[in-house]
Amino acid sequence: MAGIFDVLMRALAFVAIIAMGYGLKRMGFFQAKDFYLLSKIVIKITLPSAIITNFSKISMESSMLILCVFGLACNGLLLAVAYCMNLKKPGNQKAFDMLNLTGYNIGNFTMPFVQSFLGPIGFAATSLFDAGNSVMCTGITFSLASAVNGGEEKSSVKTILRTLVSSVPFDAYVIMTILAALHLRLPKVVTLFAETAGNANAFLALLMIGIGFEIHMDKEKIAEILKILIVRYGIGLAFSLGFFFLLPFSLEIRQALALVVLGPVSSVSPAFTGKLGGDVELSSAINSLTIVVSIVAITGALILIL
Repeated sequence: MAGIFDVLMRALAFVAIIAMGYGLKRMGFFQAKDFYLLSKIVIKITLPSAIITNFSKISMESSMLILCVFGLACNGLLLAVAYCMNLKKPGNQKAFDMLNLTGYNIGNFTMPFVQSFLGPIGFAATSLFDAGNSVMCTGITFSLASAVNGGEEKSSVKTILRTLVSSVPFDAYVIMTILAALHLRLPKVVTLFAETAGNANAFLALLMIGIGFEIHMDKEKIAEILKILIVRYGIGLAFSLGFFFLLPFSLEIRQALALVVLGPVSSVSPAFTGKLGGDVELSSAINSLTIVVSIVAITGALILIL
């Protein structure tokens, strides 16, 4: 019972931080533009620092690299589902669902949960899954959606690679994975700096989500939102159960994978939707609502698996 109480209290604290960010924005303390400033701090400083800290605490087996493939495969399956459920609909509808049904917001959302409830192995497993997820979210998914939409906006392999290399968290994943696999360690002063900065990651990431949280939608769009939520979290639940009960990995890795597939839609989905001329307002509403659903889903999962 104590374990359940602890999970609920920590989850409530996470919700309170998100609510604080949203409330302070509504009061004028934060402006919408502050989201982008906090995003830069999280993505370029605190998240990479957390990655360095947790990878520095483990000796990684090469078999864990398969988790990158899981990140790719989960996105690929969601893409296929999004396409197939719109076979008789126009290309723009296929493209919208391909962009807004897929992808996982791991660095800004799921990482704080993993960072607080699981150890370094769980964090590393989440990071490896996100490496595969990032390859899809930053280019491949958009390229496929653009092709289906019939537009000219496409991402070449060179563009995708350039985007990945310019991502500080992705660079940190790659470097720390190599070091951990080779059993090499960074200097103590580096890991101490990273630990200090990384400790701020959970708070800043959740505060940023609160500042960016917005839901504006027409009533006639509710059916589309419900369809995406039901399909995404139905598949997410199947992934979660399969990963936790069927994979031959240690408990902490299986716990991490069970959580990560219950996370919200990728935060870049509204931007890519707008780039293809789609309904950005609807995409933003879906993005924000998946945050709410994921808080409930991940909290419930933590109560069951810890």
